Amino acid sequence: MASSNTLAISPRKLRSDLYSYSYQDGSSTPLVISVLSSLIERTLARNERISRSYGGFGKTRVFDCLEIPDMTIQSYLERIFRYTKAGPSVYVVAYVYIDRFCQSNQGFRISLTNVHRLLITTIMVASKYVEDMNYKNSYFAKVGGLETEDLNNLELEFLFLMGFKLHVNVSVFESYCCHLEREVSTGGGYQIEKALRCAEEIKSRQIVQDPKHHNQFSRIFL
Repeated sequence: MASSNTLAISPRKLRSDLYSYSYQDGSSTPLVISVLSSLIERTLARNERISRSYGGFGKTRVFDCLEIPDMTIQSYLERIFRYTKAGPSVYVVAYVYIDRFCQSNQGFRISLTNVHRLLITTIMVASKYVEDMNYKNSYFAKVGGLETEDLNNLELEFLFLMGFKLHVNVSVFESYCCHLEREVSTGGGYQIEKALRCAEEIKSRQIVQDPKHHNQFSRIFL
């Protein structure tokens, strides 16, 4: 189920925040950060369960790091917001990019070794797409705890693996906003999780029945 920090957020409050948030000194963290954090954390837990049951996944290791950062997803997203002032729409577009990336690169699974680098890369790219003015890559790297050269390489790898498909039209943006709203609806997160578990069980049974298709295990994300 959704974590406690999302249960107190109503869909109406989230929608208002997504469409009318304006940053001022002392502004509270956008609600979308808590919702996105909850989604990512649940995905991490789900992928960990699958990995334990069926072995490690992932031929795509572009975002893997040698040492797992000692920072929760929520804290990391809050840090990015605090120092970049990226608006809520940037996080929605980053969410779209993460979903697209996972769907187009089925050898990739979000894990503790890649999630932080994935987030800072997609948020930086989304910020460039959404915002009129942006910080340099070197600044985003410092915020994300990376070397500038590493973030430059991650951005380039990400763009090519995405096929440079970065456009997000209004209807797509709206559909992802609605998904986030459902996440904080009463029972919404549970229903999404339940549907995903059913899909995973079906995929898992297919793997057991036909091991040669193991490498074709489809990504299931959010």
